[in-house]
Amino acid sequence: MLSQSVQQLLNEQVVKELYASNLYLAMAGHFAEANLMGMANWMRIQSEEERAHALRFFEFVLDRHGKIEVGAVAQPPAEFGAPVEVFAQALAHERKVTASIHAIYAQAMKEDDYATQVFLQGFITEQVEEEANASEMVERLSMAGDNRAALLMLDAEMKGRSAE
Repeated sequence: MLSQSVQQLLNEQVVKELYASNLYLAMAGHFAEANLMGMANWMRIQSEEERAHALRFFEFVLDRHGKIEVGAVAQPPAEFGAPVEVFAQALAHERKVTASIHAIYAQAMKEDDYATQVFLQGFITEQVEEEANASEMVERLSMAGDNRAALLMLDAEMKGRSAE
């Protein structure tokens, strides 16, 4: 059985993951409009992953006989900047998600909720990868600078990303 405090944090995480999914989908649209289809693909896959995360949190709450309370999901921004700025926003967002998951873990530790701790381990590990991937893209786009050929090369490379 979930405590009220852990249940609330997990329900809030469902909403955060849904927001992340919508944010990345909006970013995918931004890139598609700019005809940067590789970057659009990267963000679309990221969006799908975040939705899958939301569902995993949702199912975990149900499996622990908790009550699901899906709150309102804020609308993501409609305007984005240059590719390096968009990926920097994605990195900043992943860092927020990491902090949120760490906060749930800390609460679960405080309450000796071992099942939630074990459940969150996979997300903690995955967040290391998520931050590394976004950070790599920020660094590579920063190196490309205003070089359109380098930007198009990176975009073409991102077309190859597939869902795992």
